[in-house]
Amino acid sequence: MTITITGGAGYVGALVVDELLEAGREVRVLDVLLHGQEDVATELTERGVELIRGDIRDADARRRALDGAEAVVHLAAIVGDPACARDPELSKEVNVEGSRSLVADAREMGVERLVFASTCSNYGRMSDPTVPIDEGGELRPVSLYAEQKVGIEKALLASVGHSVNGGGGLRPTCLRFATVYGVGPRMRFDLTVNEFTRDLWADRKLEVFGERFWRPYIHVADAARAVRAVLEAPAEEVAGQVFNAGDSAENYRKLDLVEIITGQLGRGDVEYVHRDEDPRDYKVSFEKIRSALGFEVSNRVPDGIAEIVGALEQERFGDPYDGRFRN
Repeated sequence: MTITITGGAGYVGALVVDELLEAGREVRVLDVLLHGQEDVATELTERGVELIRGDIRDADARRRALDGAEAVVHLAAIVGDPACARDPELSKEVNVEGSRSLVADAREMGVERLVFASTCSNYGRMSDPTVPIDEGGELRPVSLYAEQKVGIEKALLASVGHSVNGGGGLRPTCLRFATVYGVGPRMRFDLTVNEFTRDLWADRKLEVFGERFWRPYIHVADAARAVRAVLEAPAEEVAGQVFNAGDSAENYRKLDLVEIITGQLGRGDVEYVHRDEDPRDYKVSFEKIRSALGFEVSNRVPDGIAEIVGALEQERFGDPYDGRFRN
């Protein structure tokens, strides 16, 4: 089976490639290398991955990437609330129009399965964040990024069973990822656990807002494993399904994260401040993916923090404040 991964040289994507190669799949990657990850691209090609350097908005690049593929994992996006808010028009072109075009092409070209990378941010501000929400809960996105993900999810789920030219139809599955953390080939330090750990390790003063708001977390390697779990499940069991990707025990407040990091480091200058721009507050249940697919995480937040500290101590990133580590 040839599987196409859009955004396959990205933070999550590079590890999805690892998982699928390990599973014996032929892998093709479509990635514009927006963040200059030439080193990741070189490694992928050296491992036999077909790399198409192209934009999801480019019709020719899309069709080349999908030609002969049996499944597509759609990760390519302007990722995260700050990046989308900074350039709303670009995020619409990539996250909405690009995704719609990819889905239309995949359906027309006979691709059988699609895994769509969504986000638990879709749950937004819950009325009672102390009660974990499952996949059937109300979606209350409070950011442009989450609104875009919700829109594509709805379009995909409404199209289940629709076929072109008498074919079997594209069978989509949506994965709502918890907030990702951990060391990856294309490192990011603009994610909560990674950023907090870097700043406290570097002895910088950390300003934290919304410290009592709940959020779920998943290690980047486990996020990749969740994609593999969906693709290895029988198509009829996951088609038209939504799965929260994470672990029910991995819901934390920012306050909890700070305590874990400072506890490991033995130091940390932290100030808790009030801000109103990020009202997300949600605790998430991940029982469906565990019971339906047997998926369990291999990493916990304290382990990921220790991993990041170790990598920083080894100077694996050079300057961890370099702009290439941010979206």
